[in-house]
Amino acid sequence: MKILLLGSGAREHALARALVADPATTELVVVPGNPGIAEIATTFKADPSSASDVTALAAEMGAELVVVGPEAPLVAGVADALREAGIPVFGPGAKAARLEGSKAFAKEVMAAAGVPTAEAAVCSTFAEFDAALDRFGAPHVVKDDGLAAGKGVVVTSDRNEALAHGLACLAREGGRVLVEDYLDGPEISLFCVCDGATVVPLAPAQDYKRLGDGDAGPNTGGMGSYSPLTWAPQDLTEQVVTTIAQPVVDEMARRGATFIGLLYCGLALTGQGLRVVEFNVRFGDPETQAVLARLTSPLAGLLHAAATGRLHEAPAPTWSDDAAVDVVLAAPGYPGEVDRGGRITGVGQAQAVPGVHVLHAGTGRDYRGRLIATGGRVLSVVATGQSVAAARARAYEAIGLIHLDGAQVRTDIAADR
Repeated sequence: MKILLLGSGAREHALARALVADPATTELVVVPGNPGIAEIATTFKADPSSASDVTALAAEMGAELVVVGPEAPLVAGVADALREAGIPVFGPGAKAARLEGSKAFAKEVMAAAGVPTAEAAVCSTFAEFDAALDRFGAPHVVKDDGLAAGKGVVVTSDRNEALAHGLACLAREGGRVLVEDYLDGPEISLFCVCDGATVVPLAPAQDYKRLGDGDAGPNTGGMGSYSPLTWAPQDLTEQVVTTIAQPVVDEMARRGATFIGLLYCGLALTGQGLRVVEFNVRFGDPETQAVLARLTSPLAGLLHAAATGRLHEAPAPTWSDDAAVDVVLAAPGYPGEVDRGGRITGVGQAQAVPGVHVLHAGTGRDYRGRLIATGGRVLSVVATGQSVAAARARAYEAIGLIHLDGAQVRTDIAADR
């Protein structure tokens, strides 16, 4: 099977590793990719959000499956263009991608489908927003309605901080902001593969969104993750499919927005049961890095079955008993203005640690071909082991061998597990 993968982060590097490992894969092209992906697949410089460019490339290479990594191409309608050209694609069309593109729309769908979530107010003016802050009280949960690369949510007891974030969201053209009830309890990420009718869950994971140890500092795209969740209810995945994912997929079909792709269920395990924090419509980063490290069954065949409406015929995914821990190395300045161009050394030594692989995200090459930092989250160091503690020890041993001046690394990923 010839596969085209869109994206350039560590999530896409993890997807590329899993796709290449599938015996069904005969060719993998990644747009635009990164230096790490270039070691295992063909990379091609093009805009992954350009429907015309992606469709032309897919047709030219004879792609039998296109896998969309990031959210922006989905919201831009790249999957729609590919389907119109008759090319199987794992990723929802623009109408279905609104589940991530608009948090207000997601709330509307959840209400129609009877899915448990936090009460919310959708605000278009400062007066509405100010009143909602007072109504819901602290801790304040303030969310940008649109895409924000994982950094659109502020949870704070400081009203001024909440105000500042909400005003920034409202200042954008057509800007809207949501104020929600605070959901107390541990958060869980569960990915569900969908073909518009059937839902197949993957292994649950947990990520760490804030920059600093002890969940201090600003929200980021994610600083680490681990799987499995030995503390979660044994019937967690069954609960999520039955009460959340399947009702949402059915509701989207009823609306004529068939959901084909990855439904990322961001959940809180509250005292009142599971509640949806948010939906995304693609693999999550950094959870994908940990989840796919444990996958023992073929990925390409599973995604192709979803893209072609045959998910009910596909064998269920299987998982290693080993745990996986992913620790993110971020550039100085992240998640704000990032210092780029710093030289990265020690990746080879890190990968020599048993059970460890290093995934590239914000990396590039300088004029001498040396590895440098080019983005906010630079590398994901993923380790497996017989327990979460064993995997964690290996991940930190490996990340200690990598050097980037001013790099930021949380030291407590999976420490409480």
